[in-house]
Amino acid sequence: MKIGIIADDLTGANATGVRLAKNGFMSATVVFGGEVPLNSDFTSISIDTDSRYCSPSNAEERVLKAYEQLTIWGASVIGKRIDSTVRGNLGVETDVLLNAIGGNSVAVVVASYPDSGRVVSGGYLLVNGVPVEATDVAKDPMNPISISHVPTIMENQSQLPVCHVGLGTVLKGKEAIQLQLMKQIEAMNRIIVVDAVTNEEIDNIAEAMASIDGIHFIPVDPGPLSASFGRMKAHQHVQTNKFIVTVGSITPLTGRQLNYLIDKKNADPVYVRASALASVSSSWEKEIDRATEEALNKLEAQEVLIITTYAPGTEKLNLADIALKEGVTEEKLAKRLTEGLARVTNNVVQQTKHQIDGTFSSGGDVTAAICAVSDAAAIGLQDEVIPLAAYGHFIGGTFDGIPVITKGGMVGDKYSIYKCVRFLTNKKEEGSVLI
Repeated sequence: MKIGIIADDLTGANATGVRLAKNGFMSATVVFGGEVPLNSDFTSISIDTDSRYCSPSNAEERVLKAYEQLTIWGASVIGKRIDSTVRGNLGVETDVLLNAIGGNSVAVVVASYPDSGRVVSGGYLLVNGVPVEATDVAKDPMNPISISHVPTIMENQSQLPVCHVGLGTVLKGKEAIQLQLMKQIEAMNRIIVVDAVTNEEIDNIAEAMASIDGIHFIPVDPGPLSASFGRMKAHQHVQTNKFIVTVGSITPLTGRQLNYLIDKKNADPVYVRASALASVSSSWEKEIDRATEEALNKLEAQEVLIITTYAPGTEKLNLADIALKEGVTEEKLAKRLTEGLARVTNNVVQQTKHQIDGTFSSGGDVTAAICAVSDAAAIGLQDEVIPLAAYGHFIGGTFDGIPVITKGGMVGDKYSIYKCVRFLTNKKEEGSVLI
């Protein structure tokens, strides 16, 4: 899949191109006056129209030319990169694209760039908490800003119907955003300005856009929305990947991380009964066989298969009491737990007809058990996803060559496991589809 970005200046074109590169695209920027390289391996092209300070008529001409170039190149998604302080011909340039693409096109304007302190709430663009019209940028001699309300800016510059989706809707998540977008589209609005104050909210907006069929969406933003929407549309173009997430930790943090992943991926986990694994009796083998069968069935319909002992309402086992009853040590029982999870994971990799595109494991004991059970000789390390979460690939054994991310059980915030799985997805797409 190819994505084209039409930017009103060079630095903005580069900034969005870099974000797309981090999402698995091969990116390049065409400087003002240049031509799109038609015979190349690039999957993301940003064109600098140098139109921020030119007249509206010149801006229209330059954007239309860029659109035509990107269409010939084969872009299936085209985004409009705007200034993070809303200077320039925002409405005019958006109109050009909507009119060129046609009646099934809708522009979604998200002027937020949270990593740079730009957020939109109530339609107002705030820069580090200050309305943009009260910042130094308002004194720009070439293009002073006197309005901070993004819907008003678009209405003043555009000839098409404009509406606004507030933060109250965005905070309710993807489904609420999707319903509101569809409602505004049915009302014939062509430009929808949407509030956002976090990257997670921008991802939810992008997901909502990607989930609506039959509409040609144009992301209009300083970069984050275009990158997120591009990644999600690219993911729709590839065959379903298969990833396995194995988690043995039962800490509250792990619970929050798993719940967030389950919600984002609509996953249906395989809950392995810890009470059956913490034993040297026949219940251990029976539980492994049961969980393996369930996992193989669930993998058919899921991109991300979660194998975990952390079930809702799980209470920590009293290993001391169990060890006393079974006449073994607590250490022996703890190892039976981690080895059981590892065996279920290994069985799935061995028995499934699907290629496993990556694995994630939380906790050093679980990762070590997976290596032992699968006969892996080593893990080749390549990158750090987040602090104390390493990316690499297995060397030797059942998992030989399969990408893996390992993370400590007490590491990160509630988004951490999801970020790791998304990293695996991006790496898969970068290596096989997008390039």
